[in-house]
Amino acid sequence: MSKSVKMTVVSTPSQDLALSNLAYCSSMDLSKFTAPGSRLAYALVGGDFVVYTLAVHPSVASGNIALNAIQRRLIRVSAGDEISVCRFDLPDMFDLAVLRLELEFVKQRNNKTEQIDASLLTNQIKKRFGTQIMTAGQRVSFEYLGTNYIFTVNQALVEGQEESDAPERGVISKDTYIVFEAASNTGIKVINQREATSSNLFRQKEFNLEKLGIGGLGAEFSDIFRRAFASRVFPPHVTAKLGIKHVKGMLLFGPPGTGKTLMARQIGKLLNGKEPKIVNGPEVLSKYVGETEKNVRDLFADAENEQKSRGDESDLHVIIFDEIDAICKSRGSTRDGTGVHDSIVNQLLTKIDGVDSLNNVLLIGMTNRKDLLDEALLRPGRLEVHVEINLPDENGRLQIFQIHTTKMKESSYLSADVNLEVLAARTKNYSGAEIEGVVKSATSFALNRQISMDDLTKPLDHESIRVTMDDFLHALREIVPAFGASTDDLERHRLYGTVECGKRHKHTFERVMLLVEQVRVSKVTPLASCLLEGPSGSGKSAMACTIAIDSDFPYAKILSAESMTGLSESGKCAQIIKVFEDAYKSELSIIILDDIERLLEYTPIGPRFSNLISQTLLVFLKRIPPKGKKLIIIGTTSEGGFLESLGIWTSFSVIHHVPTLKTEDAKKVLLQQNVFAEHDIDQASEALNDMPLKTIYRLVDMAAQGPTGGNSEAIYSGNEKIDLNFFFDCLGDVVSIYR
Repeated sequence: MSKSVKMTVVSTPSQDLALSNLAYCSSMDLSKFTAPGSRLAYALVGGDFVVYTLAVHPSVASGNIALNAIQRRLIRVSAGDEISVCRFDLPDMFDLAVLRLELEFVKQRNNKTEQIDASLLTNQIKKRFGTQIMTAGQRVSFEYLGTNYIFTVNQALVEGQEESDAPERGVISKDTYIVFEAASNTGIKVINQREATSSNLFRQKEFNLEKLGIGGLGAEFSDIFRRAFASRVFPPHVTAKLGIKHVKGMLLFGPPGTGKTLMARQIGKLLNGKEPKIVNGPEVLSKYVGETEKNVRDLFADAENEQKSRGDESDLHVIIFDEIDAICKSRGSTRDGTGVHDSIVNQLLTKIDGVDSLNNVLLIGMTNRKDLLDEALLRPGRLEVHVEINLPDENGRLQIFQIHTTKMKESSYLSADVNLEVLAARTKNYSGAEIEGVVKSATSFALNRQISMDDLTKPLDHESIRVTMDDFLHALREIVPAFGASTDDLERHRLYGTVECGKRHKHTFERVMLLVEQVRVSKVTPLASCLLEGPSGSGKSAMACTIAIDSDFPYAKILSAESMTGLSESGKCAQIIKVFEDAYKSELSIIILDDIERLLEYTPIGPRFSNLISQTLLVFLKRIPPKGKKLIIIGTTSEGGFLESLGIWTSFSVIHHVPTLKTEDAKKVLLQQNVFAEHDIDQASEALNDMPLKTIYRLVDMAAQGPTGGNSEAIYSGNEKIDLNFFFDCLGDVVSIYR
């Protein structure tokens, strides 16, 4: 951009020149604004807002610049004022892809309607203003078929242009798609608009999902385009001959954080229709009678008015409903006495697919709870396109990592040792939002290294910031996926770790691991269940949790009575349902039903139990996971006879008995603990014959304290050994309980 020149504003020499949108100067001044190698002169006039094309006129003296009244009004100057003018050099790729113009008369006409053919006017605009630069907000006067008009530039979009603080502007070219809109209450009616812009439903010729910040959703985006937009790309007469109607609604559903709202927002930005209306479900609700229904009607008011005035030539109006389940619950499911939710559903159905239904709207709903929505809302003609936005696969996770680390990589803040492929492989069942959280957490570790807690005012070294692989590994421990393995819960149930405790336990463990592998690789076994039964304390829960951890399944949860303490019977059922429904979102899942009799609220006096929970478990023990997902269920119980009487026993495909330890097995456990003297091992082992594994651990820990207490540290470190006599005393304390 050249140095600015001070020039004096004068009026345009004649009326016909005023309709050209050119700024006129002398031939001497024109050379100051002509770029090298170009025949055209562009200049920023009166600041950095509007760019005009300069032309020579002999009546304009040197040092003057001639502007018409609309141009002067736009830059807020009068004839005789001095303004700054500087050369504007055209950037690369500056041709306009889309130009949206709002039309009005120069002199308002009362009670007269003027029809304007969009196709013909497009040709006239390109012929008259071709190669001129248009800036969003600019106003231009022109003559068309003997009538003077003014158009206001509402949008000037250059293809591939990224968002920036620079004004939205570009050059009109032969490939520019021009969209005309009539200003309100002007009497102007635009016809054949779709013919002029039928192939320009979208602002871009191609979609780069990574640039849009969408990772791992290419297949879902293709489905959305095919179902919802393919018919809208073609002119109205084509769809009329096909005898079809456009899709009016789609539903994006899936787990939280998977990108539903992001995708809906980006779809709205990609479309060349009206600015999308984004509504959070609860915002529609009002405490005043009838106000909620009015809020729904108001959302469709603009689309309704435009369809009445323009018919099939109306622009597409996009309405995005976030958390649509908040207002569109199944009718009759709420008992608040007001019936407001039912009225909202009725009002919405009427607008989308009623007698006077609209054909220029696209309703996009998003929810985590598709099951709560009214069935009538989901049928064809309404929200008919259902797209599940699920947890990303490994390739999708890699794309999401690349999206969130692009800027730090470009700024050289990302260390060379960071391997995004490894991170993508280690983040099974992470949602897109959780992966973003991992990147934020890793960045916080890197930034924290630059801060001295001893002196917070110490200058920071910005150049030495590096986000390393270790930062990401720390972040993975900090950010736990909602649909991942509950490793902490599983570890709690095997507090004493794992030890070699005999052939019988080893055989059971290996057989269940074979079942896990069968579920992993088999194409005909999507569901398998195994019941571990045996005396209390025999190690069933520890074995089940070890199997879950060693399986390396991305989703592993344990359902136990302690995790549902305080819940009502229906609350416990809801919790069980949630765990299983979450498991169906993962490719491979494992669920542990720990102490099933406790889950069923079993009491031997009576006996009494929860039939509601029992029936819920029976359903899910036999329910095949949907859409190719695989699940293994491991149950544990000490009351096999009770489960057999309920029919739950036979619902498991495999049943293994986990026994108490015999003398030789107990000896192996004691040898691994290394807490007895060699000559005491045999006697201690014989005393522990037919003893549950957990009891042995507790007994050894009790005896390790010594008669006076405080000896456990020396015992477990190997410096001292347990006193055998005191061990037998402790055995006498617990034997009455476990035998």
